[in-house]
Amino acid sequence: MKEPIIKSSGNVFLDLGFPLEEAAILQMRSEIMTDLRKVIKNKKLTQAKAAEILGVSQSRVSDLIRGKWEKFSLEMLIALATKAGMRISLKMVA
Repeated sequence: MKEPIIKSSGNVFLDLGFPLEEAAILQMRSEIMTDLRKVIKNKKLTQAKAAEILGVSQSRVSDLIRGKWEKFSLEMLIALATKAGMRISLKMVA
């Protein structure tokens, strides 16, 4: 028997049952991490060079590349994104 297909809310963390406020933060963290990984890949940076640019250890870059989102606060990811030359903005929708 097939599992029913349930339409996503647009936030996988909300769909997984996280409270609304936590799901919003997790979604933001996930999106910034994904974009940081893309920057590192597109610029063909080694983990050592990315660490130098971001001002963190190579092991922190490894955590970022491996998607260990639980090791990064939203504030830390915003700081890393800024150091990577990204512009972060928050859009409020009522």
